[in-house]
Amino acid sequence: MPTPVLRSVHVHPVKAMRALDVTEAEVQPWGLAGDRRWAVVDAAGKVVTQRRHPRMALATALPLPGGALTLSAPGHAPLTVEVPHPSSTVTIEIFDKPVEAVPAGPEAADWLSARLEGEFRLVHMDAPEHRRPVDPDYALPGETVSFADGYPLLVTTTASLDALNSLIAQGDHPDEGPLPMNRFRPNLVVAGTSPWAEDDWTRIAVGEVAFRVARPCGRCVVTTTDQLTAARGKEPLRTLARHRRSDGRAIFGQNLVPEHTGTVRVGDEVKILD
Repeated sequence: MPTPVLRSVHVHPVKAMRALDVTEAEVQPWGLAGDRRWAVVDAAGKVVTQRRHPRMALATALPLPGGALTLSAPGHAPLTVEVPHPSSTVTIEIFDKPVEAVPAGPEAADWLSARLEGEFRLVHMDAPEHRRPVDPDYALPGETVSFADGYPLLVTTTASLDALNSLIAQGDHPDEGPLPMNRFRPNLVVAGTSPWAEDDWTRIAVGEVAFRVARPCGRCVVTTTDQLTAARGKEPLRTLARHRRSDGRAIFGQNLVPEHTGTVRVGDEVKILD
């Protein structure tokens, strides 16, 4: 078996928008630098994602120096959004939990509202006191997360994707496969393992950074969304539900919590510590 290595690194500047491929990233206690520090909320202040709005997959947020973003989407002029001043916050809701965030200006709200055909705002999270606690059932004291679903990072493996695509090819919707890794919106993708090897990991090191493996990642309808067209199908949820279940959830990938800060780089060796 070859030595596992970090095949790719991905950040999502705005939660639920298109992922960006990078060659390296700083690991902070609450996730990769620049990953899911922004989110979109509806008129009720609830964070919205591709679960309800699959067309968010077609929007791109490119980071600029100082933390600003340029938003772009087909049919809409690009818009540069500066990091809002943290002098005032609003209470928003993510997965039925309140959290404080700083709203961006009205131009960003207008851009998003036109793109998603409703009333939406862009919000930013950066202050340490606004970070969300990791699920206490799977967290150590003080562990936090930004706007990611529940954990600072998500890792997947190329071997497990290959195995899943083989199962899809034998299933009810073989025409939907093979699926690309971007369906699963990971931060770190590891090559050089056996299929499903990540099921047995409890601690890993990627280059200079060690991570605690918190729990398998339960998957939702976002995985059925083509990240290039926003079209939806049945896979991979249909196949995962048959072959990959844990605690009643279809699973793919593992949630990670950093044990310390550092930098991860494409090509880094991945060591299984426990």
